[in-house]
Parts: sequence; C-alpha cells; structure tokens
Amino acid sequence: MQRKTFTRTLLAACALAAALPLAAQAQATKLTLGHGAAVGNPRHEAAVKFAEVVKAKSAGRIEVQVAPSGQLGDDAAMVTAVRTGALDITANSQGALSVAVPEYAAYGMPFMFSTPAQAFKVLDGPLGQELAQKSADKGMVVLGYWDNGIRHMTNSKRPISKVEDMKGLKMRTPPDAVLVDIMQALGAEAQQIKFAELYVALQQGVVDGQENPLVNIHASKLYEVQKHLALTSHMFQMTPFLMSKRTWDRLSDMDKKAVQEAATEATALQRKLSADADAKLLDDLKAKGVQVTTVDKAVFAKATSAVDDKWVASPIGAYVKKVIAAARAL
Repeated sequence: MQRKTFTRTLLAACALAAALPLAAQAQATKLTLGHGAAVGNPRHEAAVKFAEVVKAKSAGRIEVQVAPSGQLGDDAAMVTAVRTGALDITANSQGALSVAVPEYAAYGMPFMFSTPAQAFKVLDGPLGQELAQKSADKGMVVLGYWDNGIRHMTNSKRPISKVEDMKGLKMRTPPDAVLVDIMQALGAEAQQIKFAELYVALQQGVVDGQENPLVNIHASKLYEVQKHLALTSHMFQMTPFLMSKRTWDRLSDMDKKAVQEAATEATALQRKLSADADAKLLDDLKAKGVQVTTVDKAVFAKATSAVDDKWVASPIGAYVKKVIAAARAL
C-alpha cells in the first residue's frame, strides 16, 4: 500500500516538474514592442500585423503587446532599452540607431536614393547583412528593415524653392547627425526635439519647420501648423525593426522561426503601406490647404556635397563608401 502511494506521488511530482518549464516558457513569451509613430502610421499597422502573425505561427506561445506613440520613451530611450533587454522589440529610427551602430548613418547621405525601393535593393543584400551583424554585436537582432520614407521639409514662414530660402530657418531634426549636417549645409539652424513634442513646438513657434516623410506629416497632423511643404527628397531613412538579443536568445528554435516568418510578413506590409501612401497623401495635404513647392535637387545636392565628404572621412568611412558606390550602381 505504501509502495503504491509512493509511486502515485512520484508520478505526480514528475508530471508537475514536466509542466513547470512549459509555464515558465509561457511567461517568457509575453513580449513588448515599442515605437514612436502615431496610430494609423504604417509603422504601427505593421507592428500590429507582426503581433497577430507571430501569435498565430507560434500557436499562441508568443504574445506581443504593441506600445505606439512613444509611450515607452523616445527612440533613443527605446534603443537603450532593447540593448539592455528592458524592451523586447522596437520599430525604431535610423538616427537613433546610428548612435549605437554608426554605420546606420551611411544610408542617410543627402540625395543618395530617389526612392525607398532603391535603398532596399542595397539593404536587402550583403551590405544589409553586414549592418545586421554590426547590430548583433551591439545586442540587437535585425528582424527587418522598414521604410521611413523619403524626407521632405515643411515650415510656417515661407515657400522653399531654392537653397537661399533655407537660410536662417529654425528646423527641427530628430537625433540624427547626418540630418543636422544637411540642415547646416543648407543654411538652416538645426534643433533637436522629440517627435512626440514636435506638434506643440511647431504650434508655439519654438521652431519654424521640420522634415519628415509625408506619411509622418499626415499621421501626426503637422499640416495643421505647417502650411508650406517643399518636396526636397533630401534623405532616405529606414525604420530598423529590432529585437533585443537577450530576448532572442531566450526563444526556442521553433519560436525564433515563428518570429522571423512574422517579421518577414510585417516588413512586406509596412513597405507596401508606405509606398502606397505617398501619392494619396500629397493630394490630401494639398486639399487641406498646404502649399507645395518643388526644388532643383541637383542644386540642393551640390550644396550638401560636403556632408558626403565629411562622413567618408569619418571612422565609418569605409562602409559609407561601399553604400554610396552601391547606390550609384543602381
């Protein structure tokens, strides 16, 4: 009788021990994805898509909570959080990432790409793989390179059609050293302001203008406080989609596969939404009373040529030269 009781107890203990790792695993797969874009932005739509797909592909083992609009801090703060493992995933910004991995700045050289599709031909090849390895060395796993668009300028003072129109304008930039260089080369004053604070800063006249892709200008309703839009196309920026290496290393091979497949779907969606948005958004901005001007890009590019020279001479110059060469070969 005692032997039967002991056997039942032993079997129950074994069953409990077998169940514990599953419970621990279930807790470990509740992940948080933070980004700074507004709800409705392709960045947010793709983040939600990623959460849905990874939950389905992992049979419910991975649940991702999406926190938009800088709820978890600005891009720089989220980069730090991902590197330390305090945040699991982020759809971030090229400028903020370049502080940790300087090579990201190479993709923002002025007037290098005329369309995001050109940039992705480079990023989806060996140079993008090299960038992913450099990111992994800094504690971040690249899940995909998303589109943050070709950037244009808005301001509340005057139309911009020539370089001289930039002189003296106080222009907001994100924490991106290349953008600061571009603004200064064009004669504007660069001032860094968090994106979440940008609308109010423009409304109150803290700065005269800003620059962003059309989708960000529209989603954050910057047209309400900026009536002049210049289609400068001065810079491409990506949105690196990243997972903390600490989080990645905790996942099983099966769950890593689910994450990668979901990221591939989300990346395709984000790029498509961004590509589809521009023509429609430009018409809508015009309908809202925004005055649109174009610029001679060759003249603007010449005015900013010293920016390329500066970065080619920098510590990441070898990588910058490879990216410039690849872009020119397209």
